[in-house]
Amino acid sequence: MNLIKPKKLLPGATVGILAPSLGVRPEDMEIPIRTLQSMGFRVRLSRHLYSMTDGYAGSVEERAQDWNDMIADDEVDMLLFGGGEVSNQLLPYIDYDNMRRHPKIICSYSDSTTLLNAIHCRSGLVTFYGASPRTFRALTDYNRQALRNALMRTDGTYTRSGPWKTICPGACEGILVGGYLVNYAALYGLEYYPEAPDDECLLFIEDHERFSSPAVVSKWFATLEHRKVFQKTVGLIFGHYSEAASPEIDHILRRIGEKYRIPVVRCEDFGHGTSNAVLPIGVRARLDTATDTFALLESGVRD
Repeated sequence: MNLIKPKKLLPGATVGILAPSLGVRPEDMEIPIRTLQSMGFRVRLSRHLYSMTDGYAGSVEERAQDWNDMIADDEVDMLLFGGGEVSNQLLPYIDYDNMRRHPKIICSYSDSTTLLNAIHCRSGLVTFYGASPRTFRALTDYNRQALRNALMRTDGTYTRSGPWKTICPGACEGILVGGYLVNYAALYGLEYYPEAPDDECLLFIEDHERFSSPAVVSKWFATLEHRKVFQKTVGLIFGHYSEAASPEIDHILRRIGEKYRIPVVRCEDFGHGTSNAVLPIGVRARLDTATDTFALLESGVRD
């Protein structure tokens, strides 16, 4: 399937906010809306954004309608949404053909790993992992620059939030795919994400101590192993896990790197911490621990 890149975000563009996972309250959106508007963007809210029909979110039908309506609306340039638990319910209801006809920036993280990867797989559209409405509640300088680099420029610029730690040395080049560990592991192998791209993957994964102990992280990495993900993985980048050092996580990552003979690094750039780098799913990237470099070889957006 041909790779489709959405147009870059321009000042005055319309950002559509929706809630395909857990429901949100009006007070949750007040600051993100004001921040987006202060950056020069228009904001459009989905019809059922604040619905709690199912108690924890809008009904599947409501959330799917909001999604497909936003995709078909050519006045909406970007879809921005948060995580939660139940975005996988939408997979059978998404009009993937319409995604190709109306390509636009789709950006989120966490539970939305499911949507971002399934959409890329089924439509060829580059999607973006790392920012959600939560990012705009207290927008840091790093997160603001990361958004501009990924969504408003076409030169493939990537800036780190700080030093990266090498767990297993090496160099590789591949297609960026990944996201939140449990969602990626649960999705892989389903009809919505049947296998890795034809080219080998540069896998980025994140988890967090408040959701998963090191033992749980190890369990889900084992699931990826059982599904033979690492047979098509050329390198692994692991994001923020905890504020304090976690030798157990490094041990898990080292085991993966040594077993599959791939470079492995850990960073604080993305995940459930304060830094929200935006990683384009579906573009080529290069990692080299000898020169301590990571580079996007192409932009995820076009002019």
